[in-house]
Amino acid sequence: MKTIRISLIAAVAMLLCLTQVSVAQVVNPKEVAKEKATGKLNQTIEEGIDSSINKLERGVRDIFKKKKKGSKNEDESAEGDKIAPQKQNASAQKLESKTQYDFIPGDQILYFDDFSQDAIGDFPALWTSSGSGEVKTVNIAPGNWFHMNGEDATYCFLKKIYFPDNFIVEFDIIPDAIFEYGLQFSLFDDYEGKFKELDTDLYPGHAGLHIAMSRDGWETKGYDNEGNQDWIVGKGTNKPLTNEVLSHVIIWIQNRRVRIYHLGAKVVDVPTNIYSGVKFSRFRFSVSGLNSFPYISNLKITTASPDTRSKLITEGKLVTYGITFDVNKSNIKPESFATIKSIADVLKENPGIRVRILGHTDSDGDDALNLALSGRRAEAVKSELVDSFGIEASRLETEGAGEGHPVAPNDSSENKARNRRVEFIKL
Repeated sequence: MKTIRISLIAAVAMLLCLTQVSVAQVVNPKEVAKEKATGKLNQTIEEGIDSSINKLERGVRDIFKKKKKGSKNEDESAEGDKIAPQKQNASAQKLESKTQYDFIPGDQILYFDDFSQDAIGDFPALWTSSGSGEVKTVNIAPGNWFHMNGEDATYCFLKKIYFPDNFIVEFDIIPDAIFEYGLQFSLFDDYEGKFKELDTDLYPGHAGLHIAMSRDGWETKGYDNEGNQDWIVGKGTNKPLTNEVLSHVIIWIQNRRVRIYHLGAKVVDVPTNIYSGVKFSRFRFSVSGLNSFPYISNLKITTASPDTRSKLITEGKLVTYGITFDVNKSNIKPESFATIKSIADVLKENPGIRVRILGHTDSDGDDALNLALSGRRAEAVKSELVDSFGIEASRLETEGAGEGHPVAPNDSSENKARNRRVEFIKL
């Protein structure tokens, strides 16, 4: 035993010497000169030696440590990720949570605007404001963008929209370089018989909902001017907006409940955020101070949560605007998850049903290219149903219809949005 111990000590000493030599050999002479000048060379060599010694010591321990067959090293978690034994027990598990968009846009588009009908440099024709603004293009995203660049300005859509109890608002936003706070989206209803094209009141109409967005988080305020009641406040700090980064914001109103989604997560969910009996008919954006001049595009308002089961099984056809794609591509956007899942649920509950997935485009661009694009999009939806939800491929057919079957004239952004759709037809 004494001989074995001496031999082991000698082996350790030899390996330490070799480690020092190997560390010295890998240092570039030019880098040595630089690091000597800054006093970092010794630290680099010492860290390399310390690391090698630590590994060697663990190796020596493992020689005499009995391990069960198939067990893992004590500095590895079950997933193989390195953890610090001194700080975390090997059996400890880090808390993780996941969520998905659970809203499903309806089969009616109440409003859509991507500002493609407006000339670059002009103020959008269907909007008014107390400040400045213009339609621009940006280098990080396609299409036209409404730059709301007025100080302490309000931007109102000129027409009324009679919102149902259950609806969804979506828009793309790019905060500018100095964005900090003060952007607010508001839903409200005018006083009876007192329509105001430009309503700059702090709390417009007789009642409404403010949704404030900043780089620190989200805040909602339901208000009722006629009853002089306190605000109904909701807050969320998860996944705030980021300067000069394109974001997709989703606001789902369901009676009095308000849910907001951003970056694949639900960031606000307040069950009673709107006063009872309030109906909305107007919307606007407001910027406050000098620190929020965002770019807005692809603003869409739809009904929500159609009866997927009834539409597909009973009526034999489902038209959806809840499956969306990147511009001129077949990449499915993340916010399409819940819609596709709802289709998959119906197919799983009715295993004898087969469907044809039909893709449609608007009339912009070449006819042949649109036909091919619509086919690829239908195939992408099929692949998602098969790969993500386990639907048998033999139950799904695909077809691209291109721009050949419009449901509205291709004469406005809103009508073009109605023509861009995915249909599921029971076979």
